[in-house]
Amino acid sequence: MRSQAEPWNEDFPDYSIDCYLALHYSECMDNEFFSNWTTQIRKGVLELSILSAIRGRQLYGYDIVKRLRDIDGLVMSEGTIYPILSRFKREELVKTSLVESNEGPARKYYQLTPYGDKLLSQMQSYWEKIENGVETLTKEPRP
Repeated sequence: MRSQAEPWNEDFPDYSIDCYLALHYSECMDNEFFSNWTTQIRKGVLELSILSAIRGRQLYGYDIVKRLRDIDGLVMSEGTIYPILSRFKREELVKTSLVESNEGPARKYYQLTPYGDKLLSQMQSYWEKIENGVETLTKEPRP
């Protein structure tokens, strides 16, 4: 049997077109799996990242977006952030204030509430436990 890296040809009669298609499909599945996995990871850490970006300061929505875009691998858009910020406000994790701007309309600034700060501390503690556990697993020697 030939390796996956070799292309199909007559020299490998046991490597049928069905096998070729199956291998190609499984490679797509790997890519699809990885894509779905990274999406779920990002979703899981996005709320933690937004609250962490705001902690101890007042930030304009677009400033939050810019801070998060600097995180390698945390691919997201403004359209993702603003609905989460609105939900955070409804859940009383953040409070907002409108501040006049010299560059156009008033800007909405976000700041953690005491409840949001407490919840963020709990989230960070939980994240650290998970991070430490995964790090321990990945550093274990292979049998």
